[in-house]
Amino acid sequence: MKMKQVTKMLAAFSMAAVVMAGCGNGATEEVLNNNESVEENTEIGESPEESQEETLDSQEKSVQEESEQENNSQEAADEEEDYTTGDASLDNTRNQDEIGENELLVISFGTSFNDNRRLTIGAVENKMEEAFTDYSVRRGFTSQIIIDHVKKRDQVTIDNVEEALNRAVDNGVKRLVIQPTHLMDGLEYNDVVQEVAEYSDSFEKVAVGKPLLTSDEDFQAVMKAITDATASYDDGETAICFMGHGTEAASNSVYEKMQNMLTEAGFANYYVGTVEAEPTLEDVLAKVQAGKYKKVVLEPLMIVAGDHANNDMAGDEEGSWKKTFEDAGYEVECILKGLGEMEAIQDLFVEHAQAAMDTIAE
Repeated sequence: MKMKQVTKMLAAFSMAAVVMAGCGNGATEEVLNNNESVEENTEIGESPEESQEETLDSQEKSVQEESEQENNSQEAADEEEDYTTGDASLDNTRNQDEIGENELLVISFGTSFNDNRRLTIGAVENKMEEAFTDYSVRRGFTSQIIIDHVKKRDQVTIDNVEEALNRAVDNGVKRLVIQPTHLMDGLEYNDVVQEVAEYSDSFEKVAVGKPLLTSDEDFQAVMKAITDATASYDDGETAICFMGHGTEAASNSVYEKMQNMLTEAGFANYYVGTVEAEPTLEDVLAKVQAGKYKKVVLEPLMIVAGDHANNDMAGDEEGSWKKTFEDAGYEVECILKGLGEMEAIQDLFVEHAQAAMDTIAE
């Protein structure tokens, strides 16, 4: 094997290692330091081609083993999955061509729960179509895992963001408005903004709408929507707990802000927590235990009621919100209804899309 070929292949595997290492600086620096050692040995002749080939073979084997483990885990999950999530054929995937010159692309993380996808994301898209008759509404998901899972299980194809943008280009779209259905201005939302920016020269005008919780007015509107929807439970003996996703980004503060606004507005029996950040389940449980509640109502503070809502929140496994509150002695009721089902939330996304359109108005 020629030295140039070895160097190029090592560089390619180094890039893969950086990606798999994640965002931690320590992990990235370690990979870079290892690469520097390989380069130094190559330059001074201390590592012959056979040694480099062995290193390359080892890296290839490691990548292959990791890929096989991921595939086996996904296959095991597929076998255990409850397939009663609804009929995928009832959902409009909105990946049709013949778009026209004006497109409104609704970008969501996505969910593999078919009925809920139609009742939440699909409902938001339908509302957009009703509001903007001069625009063709199309769909894009950011989660490739969900896209692949739905394709394999239901033989239903959903565009990822790149495919949706390329479809717009191929169809000659001139005016493109993107409306994400993300809850906050976090990592996912900013990834969408960056990906759309790469296509800015492909259209005459492009605009991206804001996520759900952006302004104080947005928070007020969402707070009203969730308290109106659960008002019948607010009897003084019931704790109404909303489960958000959570993020490592600074935007995780939206959950604390929502909690503070609920408390200040007099909704003393309402609590907000997250699955993967703060406030934690333990934080919410401690607040509930400080009161004199007999019952707990759980509902997702997410656009969809998908995997997190059905398993992390309403599942019967150890560690779920439902099981944790039951073990603490409470009667628990789970409401598997995503925010996207609420008309007030759909209307708020329409307002954000309209604001984006106004920025590119002639």
